[in-house]
Amino acid sequence: MFKDKKGKSEKVSEEASTVVEAFSGSETVRRAGKSSRRKAHKRWVIGAAALLACSIALAAWLLVPSKLAEVFDGLPHRYTYAEAETAGLPKLYMMAVAPEDVELRADKLPLRQIPAYGINGGFFYEDTLLSIAVMDDTPVNGKRGDYGSGWFNAKYARGTLVWDGAEKKFSVQVVSSADELRMSDRGNYFAQGGVSLNLADDAGWEKQSVREHLPFAEDRRMRSGLVYNDAGQLWLIVAPEPITAAEFRSALLAGVPGEGREGIFLDGDGSSQMNADEALLTGDGRMVVQMIGVSAEK
Repeated sequence: MFKDKKGKSEKVSEEASTVVEAFSGSETVRRAGKSSRRKAHKRWVIGAAALLACSIALAAWLLVPSKLAEVFDGLPHRYTYAEAETAGLPKLYMMAVAPEDVELRADKLPLRQIPAYGINGGFFYEDTLLSIAVMDDTPVNGKRGDYGSGWFNAKYARGTLVWDGAEKKFSVQVVSSADELRMSDRGNYFAQGGVSLNLADDAGWEKQSVREHLPFAEDRRMRSGLVYNDAGQLWLIVAPEPITAAEFRSALLAGVPGEGREGIFLDGDGSSQMNADEALLTGDGRMVVQMIGVSAEK
């Protein structure tokens, strides 16, 4: 009996051990399964996150427009760009150009379509130029002496910025015609018409601008101008924010560097346009008859 009981006990023990081993093995399998599922889930989460990040990057790339190529891209960079912003005054976008690199041209296009750096020029009506625009005694928009060619400041004697290439000297001369301009060599100069800024005459500039018939002086419009200084720099300037003539002049006095500054108002409003790598100002996109460009010639 004892033997049988022992044998039975040993058998029960063996069966219990088998059950325990089976149970233990089952737990091991379940744990291994859970670990595998956790790893698979983690891989899925990481993959989904990576896919989402790629999707967001692709969407951003598609939604944000890339910079369009401009017709003036890659031209010689013969200007120095600057911006001037003074509290309470409009922001100025400016290009400093050596006078020898100035090229007056009449393309009769919106500036953005012209393969040149620079800003808009003088006043015009349709395709007729109403301001002087002459290089080496040749008007840019026709024949010498012809109306609308750039030989005349139409109707009124107006401030005209003159570069005397032989004397290396700027001046502003109030004239009606290029015939009246004074320089040492008529084969070596340029002249750009507008309206006198009179930056050195705070008391009298406004009366002079009335005499020269500055258009829409009190209206808030985009403005452009030319200013030179004693260092021989010529600044081509556009203020795209609608402002009065007085506000524009004040901004020039505050923001344009150098001593002995003087210059002219150019055409304004939607004609106030600039081609620069740093700033593309298109005004209202209108055609302008004449441009003050930066020469691309070596």
